[in-house]
Amino acid sequence: MDSRKEDRRVSVSSPPGGEERRQATADRRHDQNRQYATFFLDDHFLGVEVRRVQEVLTTQGLTRVPLAPPTVAGLINLRGQIVMAVDLRARLGFPTRTEGTALMNMVVQTLDGPVSLLVDRIGDVIDVRPDLFTPSPETVDERLRAVTEGVYKLKDRLLLALNTEAATQVAVSG
Repeated sequence: MDSRKEDRRVSVSSPPGGEERRQATADRRHDQNRQYATFFLDDHFLGVEVRRVQEVLTTQGLTRVPLAPPTVAGLINLRGQIVMAVDLRARLGFPTRTEGTALMNMVVQTLDGPVSLLVDRIGDVIDVRPDLFTPSPETVDERLRAVTEGVYKLKDRLLLALNTEAATQVAVSG
């Protein structure tokens, strides 16, 4: 067993005919590892704890909501259940995506029920060690600190750990 504490990539094969899925792993000897479903907004690497993720979907038909704040992209019909879709780009202050750009839905469970987070693209499921975690520095914009739990310092990049409860709270006035 490798005693080095570093992140490694391991390929996990899916059923015949399916795509190969990559899973980034950390040192699996730690019982306290946390799993994150990752995604991208531009080149920013973010993640949500896997236990909070209900499902990941391709672009869904959105119904716009009159008078909704810009962070609410609309509502989606998820097998008969109406789910609010939050535009994470708008929520986190990113520039608007160009018209016609495909986006993905990461449906997460919150205290108020499922909410869809609109993201640019989906990443991998990764395991991270707790000792790689650090709270967001005070120099980070307060709005970003308010919706993240902190940062994981991975070998080749930083992972912003999204606080789904805070990120899905949208202001009604705007």
